[in-house]
Amino acid sequence: MAKYKLEYIWLDGYEPVANLRGKTQVKDFDAFPTLEQLPLWGFDGSSTRQAEGKSSDCILKPVAVYPDPAADKKALVLCEVLLPDGTPHPSNGRAGILDDPGAWFGFEQEYFLYQDGKPLGFPDQGFPYPQGEYYTGVGFKNVGSIAREIVDTHLEYCLAAGINHEGINAEVAKGQWEFQIFGKGSKKAADEVWIARYLLIRLCEKYEVDVNFHCKPLGVDVDWNGSGMHSNFSTEYLRTVGGKEYFEALMAAFDKYKNEHIAVYGPDNHLRLTGLHETQSIDKFNYGIANRGASVRVPHSFVNNGYKGYLEDRRPNSQGDPYKIASRILQTIATVPTK
Repeated sequence: MAKYKLEYIWLDGYEPVANLRGKTQVKDFDAFPTLEQLPLWGFDGSSTRQAEGKSSDCILKPVAVYPDPAADKKALVLCEVLLPDGTPHPSNGRAGILDDPGAWFGFEQEYFLYQDGKPLGFPDQGFPYPQGEYYTGVGFKNVGSIAREIVDTHLEYCLAAGINHEGINAEVAKGQWEFQIFGKGSKKAADEVWIARYLLIRLCEKYEVDVNFHCKPLGVDVDWNGSGMHSNFSTEYLRTVGGKEYFEALMAAFDKYKNEHIAVYGPDNHLRLTGLHETQSIDKFNYGIANRGASVRVPHSFVNNGYKGYLEDRRPNSQGDPYKIASRILQTIATVPTK
């Protein structure tokens, strides 16, 4: 038997954006623990805006486990939050996602690295040179001296943890980056986005750098891009049958429920979805082939393959909860009949 450190990780009850929380317990195992071996654990919900002090107990239910890439004999245990009676807590967005094993999701998580109240690499006063060379940029003038080390280490951490991380790149604005996560099933990609966020935030602690996930941290009055979490999605039907008629019906449903989508696509999205900087206006819905200014971008490969494959919803923002995003997308898809 060996002692393993179990870092239980969950989402708190803060609104409109939940925070990641974590606490550690030590238990004996013969080998790296399986999910089935991990016990429920309690916590003080009154300290996380998930309960009142007079009845503060909440329950952590392990739903996924990953090896901690930065520590020996340590597990990262992703949890749902339950009420004492075992039912999902109101803050638990994961529990209500429609179960569709044929659903595939790919999330493109954009974010800014911040230090001393400004994006990493910004001068103390004013702004760096305008956007243009930062996207996929190389060199100190574009990415600075520590950002590359952070994002490369984060990539290695994710891979070592078994996360299906698919890539990274410097983004359009100075100090802005992106990573991509893909998963099969309704919840897997969303689970791994949360663990990837956790690993990035924790890694940045030792650099005295913060991760700013706000969708428009520099505001709307300056000509700098915001941050999104473009959500690529497909179902087995969309990949194998599809067709133009089904696609058009699907887009009509996305238009019909556009307000319901925006409601869970991240706070302050009106600051980002302005019709500028590769976005459609927040009050409109459209789609277009290879159109990065559309609500939904339709890849050329989708059309060339007989309207089969995946689609990209570009409206979710960088602070969005991938559980809620996946849930809403699957709810809308479920309203469209298949033949």
